[in-house]
Order: sequence, then structure tokens, then C-alpha cells
Amino acid sequence: MTRIVVRKIVWDAFNAEHIKKHRVNQEEVAIVVGSPIYHNRAHSGRYLLVGRTAKRIIAVVIRREKTGVYYIVTARDADKKERRRVYEKEKSK
Repeated sequence: MTRIVVRKIVWDAFNAEHIKKHRVNQEEVAIVVGSPIYHNRAHSGRYLLVGRTAKRIIAVVIRREKTGVYYIVTARDADKKERRRVYEKEKSK
């Protein structure tokens, strides 16, 4: 699996408000982006990162702006399939 190196997260009014609708805050996004348990390439050049915060498992979709700089498209609670994959990854360590 290729490692995604995120040096900077791009926030604007739209994505900050959008993640609030999913009851996710910017600190939780930073935790997941900084140390995802797994990631997948999604459509349109986007990536899905899934990781654990102190209280829950979050899925974050990012889009590459330039090297090391990523725009947060959305963030939400991970679905059942994503949570199961996290449990499997953690168990195999």
C-alpha cells in the first residue's frame, strides 16, 4: 500500500461546515489524516482514509491539491464495512 504524506490540510468555509453536518470536527479529521489505519484510492483522484479517534472510527475523503497538500472533501462516521476493515487491520498487528 502506498503511503500518503499529508503536510497540509486545506480548509475553507464549505468543507468546515460540511463536516459539521456529519458531527465531525477538524481535530478528529487531523488525527485520522495524520495516522490512518488504512486508505483506498477512490474515484476522481480522491482518497478514502479511515482511522480511529479517541471515541470513534472516522472516514475522511481527501483530494490532492499539490504535493503534500490535500483538500478535505468530507468526513463522517465509518460505515460497517469500513469499521470491519479497521478491526481486521488492528487484529493483524
